[in-house]
Parts: sequence; structure tokens; C-alpha cells
Amino acid sequence: MSIDINGENFTTFDDYLNDEKKVSASEKAQLEFETALIGKLIEAREEKGLSQRDLAEISGVKQPAIARLESMRSTPQIDTLFKILSPLGYTLSIVPSEK
Repeated sequence: MSIDINGENFTTFDDYLNDEKKVSASEKAQLEFETALIGKLIEAREEKGLSQRDLAEISGVKQPAIARLESMRSTPQIDTLFKILSPLGYTLSIVPSEK
């Protein structure tokens, strides 16, 4: 199956993502980071058996904001990430890249 994006045909989203004429290396890295971060947040919430509403109550972040974050419709501020990650038992850190 293929998909048409802006008049060009791509077989998969990865084809589009890996086309450096369409997505720069820094944009790709950012997308991969955001996807991994949000994926881990959802995984941690589900492992604790929490709904978005439960997480909203214990974090002080409104449930619609958590929903937007989890669906990647918004990019969270660092303080919001800390509010959400802390009750899940996580924090953020900066580590050297593997390159």
C-alpha cells in the first residue's frame, strides 16, 4: 500500500521520514525522541494501572493536557513533564549520545 503526501507517492511513513530532502536529520531525531518519550510515559502510566484521569489527579495536570501530550498533539513544557513523570516514579536526565 502506498500513500500520497503533498503530491508524492511513498510506500510507508518510514520512506517519507528517511527522505532527507523531506525531513532533516535534526527533525527526524526530534520526532524519534518525542515518540520514545511519550511512549515511555504511556507505558509507565499503564504499568501503574492509572487512567489519564487518575494521573491528572495525582500530578495536578489536567486530563485534556495529558491526552494532548499522549497523542503528540502538543509538546510539553519541562515543568509539565516533571509534574507528570514524578508520580510515575520517573525523572528526566541528560546523558551523552551514543554517536
